[in-house]
Amino acid sequence: MTKPQIDCPRSEKELAEFVRDTQRAVRVTGGDTRKTGSTRAEDMVSTSALSGITLYDPGALTLVAKSGTPLLEIENALAAENQRLAFEPMDHRGLLGTQGVSTIGGVVAANVSGPRRVQVGACRDHLLGVRFVDGRGDVIKNGGRVMKNVTGYDLVKLMAGSYGTLGILSEVSLKVLPQVEAVATVLIKGLTNSEAVSVMSRAMGSPYEVSGAAHMPLGMEGEAATTLRVEGFHASVAYRAQALVEMFKACPDVTVQTDPVQTTAVWQGISEAAPFHNEAGDVWKISCVPSDATRLAQAAGGRILFDWAGGLIWALTTEGHDLRLDLGSFDGHATRIRAGKTTAADAPTFAPEHPLIERLSAGLREKFDPRGILNPGLMG
Repeated sequence: MTKPQIDCPRSEKELAEFVRDTQRAVRVTGGDTRKTGSTRAEDMVSTSALSGITLYDPGALTLVAKSGTPLLEIENALAAENQRLAFEPMDHRGLLGTQGVSTIGGVVAANVSGPRRVQVGACRDHLLGVRFVDGRGDVIKNGGRVMKNVTGYDLVKLMAGSYGTLGILSEVSLKVLPQVEAVATVLIKGLTNSEAVSVMSRAMGSPYEVSGAAHMPLGMEGEAATTLRVEGFHASVAYRAQALVEMFKACPDVTVQTDPVQTTAVWQGISEAAPFHNEAGDVWKISCVPSDATRLAQAAGGRILFDWAGGLIWALTTEGHDLRLDLGSFDGHATRIRAGKTTAADAPTFAPEHPLIERLSAGLREKFDPRGILNPGLMG
């Protein structure tokens, strides 16, 4: 067996030449913080050497960076101008037990989006443009540095969440937003899963601009905890938080947290699925319509964490079991984010696609990666 090779191109040109010349399938990686799924790749190509912010215009709320740029570098640059990535990308390292460095290319490739998705949308909704190398070794550019309508393939949206199966990102352009002045968390204790989903749904339908809605059946203090977040100017946050308290005054235990350190810790823990860190078992991410959340959580069993007002369920289950068998048919999908030590290496990460979607996906891969060398087998 030929020894696997690892390549770290230092420029987009070198990346294109590598893809053009290689005769073997490759696993595409950035900072190597996520090891989602298995591929039939023989070699590995890393974008970690493609690093650096190439343009940042705070006035235009626009940032352009090479794909291997560390996420922390970008967040620090934005913080210096009192700005942020509003889609709140999670850090997978605690959940997966990995090291590495989170990169902006990895965030985009996996469409990583945190609790604020319920208000501002996903990573793909903040993506303005991309540059990438396709499976032929051609450099392709799509989008730009401002929002605009396009015709034909919207490759910007297509690349977000494609996990490197259509092309290897070399540069991304992002819309950024101002940092908020104040944050408050309305904490409701003691609700059942069904009650919590109802409360979160009502909160999201209220005029109080909720930017986060989550529920932990087994909270940090051992009691069920439902959390609702509001952000903005101090006076507005205070008013909206109190309005939510009044809205849910029939609940047994409603309080407001305003301490910045405490609120940051709470939402970081939710974003990173902190209750499942250092816990044995497989971890699944179930995307669904909130009205199905209670039923799916009950079917999943094990330990549960609700985010996105019930539209996302994190589930910790026994190792090696295909949770999809328990969930049955529903409007959404289940992805195995972390496989336990005894879970088979070839256990499917992503849910089987509907035949029509499968044909569309295969057609796209044939178009952008006709040789089938980019993360083969990862998504079908």
